[in-house]
Amino acid sequence: IEMSTEEVPMLVEEEKKEEVRGMNESGRWWKETRTAKTSAIKKGKPLKTSWQKKMDEKAKKDNVKKLQQQIRDTIATEKAEKVERRKEQERRRLENERKAEIVQVITKTQKLKKTKKKDLRRIEKRDISTA
Repeated sequence: IEMSTEEVPMLVEEEKKEEVRGMNESGRWWKETRTAKTSAIKKGKPLKTSWQKKMDEKAKKDNVKKLQQQIRDTIATEKAEKVERRKEQERRRLENERKAEIVQVITKTQKLKKTKKKDLRRIEKRDISTA
């Protein structure tokens, strides 16, 4: 029995061979090659939020901003009050020091020329007419 090659059924279909691709020009081996144009890619519609939800979010943000501003204002006023109290304490302390000082009026200024430098450093001039 003679059979020609045309009559013998092909048992093995030809396998489609994938194109052998080398390394990317950029050297980035993790990047996949594009299969389709970017314009052909269909994108789904983005998720939309309702107007009411947007307004609620906006109101929440406004409330948070107001609260933050209120906290900043209270901190600033407390700081200013603290500085003011400190200044008042310093002023009263100096005033009390001046009240407690023992003052001795030097009538003869010629004595100052005879005194030592160390003693002169301790002498302070004061206006006693206001006190």
